[in-house]
Amino acid sequence: MDLQSLFALAAPVMLRATGYTLLFAAAAMVLGLALGAFVALLRVLQWPVLAQAATVYVSALRGTPLLVQVFIVYYGLPSVGIEFSPITAGILALTLNVSAYLSESLRGAVLGIGQNQWLAGTSLGLSRTQTLRYVVAPQALRSAVPSMSNSLISLIKDTSLVSVIAVTELMLATKELISTTFQPFPLYIAAAGIYWVLSLAFEQVQRLLERRLAFPH
Repeated sequence: MDLQSLFALAAPVMLRATGYTLLFAAAAMVLGLALGAFVALLRVLQWPVLAQAATVYVSALRGTPLLVQVFIVYYGLPSVGIEFSPITAGILALTLNVSAYLSESLRGAVLGIGQNQWLAGTSLGLSRTQTLRYVVAPQALRSAVPSMSNSLISLIKDTSLVSVIAVTELMLATKELISTTFQPFPLYIAAAGIYWVLSLAFEQVQRLLERRLAFPH
């Protein structure tokens, strides 16, 4: 099979699978950011027990491979009566994983804000929670954008791991095409190119956010 015929056959399948990849990435990004912000909040405010639980959560999710986490969610949880569809399990595993990294990015940005900002909030009669919300968090978000964006761009590539639970995203679709066409090299190159294009698109979004949130000179 020549390359023109190969890509004419593969293009519709790979583009459809790319849609699933974007679905996984977008859903995990939104949910992971919300969960990561909540975990960071628990650790920054240092609430007893909850802060310790959040620390353990972050350590466990960052200290174990994402592939193992996917297996636990999809194959392990049914043994205790909790069962998810492949798509839901994939999104859940990606969300839990990226939330741990995003929480650290947010927490680090908050801790990087000078103590004088906290004191300024206190002098205005704000509680610690209010100071975090109205004074510290907006400044911290600006400095957190680059590291958060790196985590989100990595998430695009990490979606390939959900292929192990039979979700037809880009990586699994590529493998299935290879099994029928016996053309691994051009198809893997094409898949790599698609991941690269997606990453470049998110890099542009990152630069846009950095410009919009940049401190005024």
